[in-house]
Amino acid sequence: MHDLTGFQRDLLYVVKGLDEPHGLAIKDDLEGYYDKEVHHGQLYPNLDALVDKGLIEKSEKDRRTNIYTLTQRGQREIEARRDWEQEYLEQEAPTA
Repeated sequence: MHDLTGFQRDLLYVVKGLDEPHGLAIKDDLEGYYDKEVHHGQLYPNLDALVDKGLIEKSEKDRRTNIYTLTQRGQREIEARRDWEQEYLEQEAPTA
């Protein structure tokens, strides 16, 4: 997870959170979060990079639509990231 871009991490979270995550649903969800357009040239190469890293799988729903699902490795990476973040979020803030 440490070698992913922020956009790629966001893609993992969206893929995990959607029922049947296909490209346009992922794109719509990210556009709602970022409040700007996500271009196909940004979306699909990054999804393919996550497939290449073994974090998500791509399967064909029909001739025009691919479905993306989180792999077990992807799930472990998200859990490890969450644990790492919690270490810092649970620390008491220094008093001034």
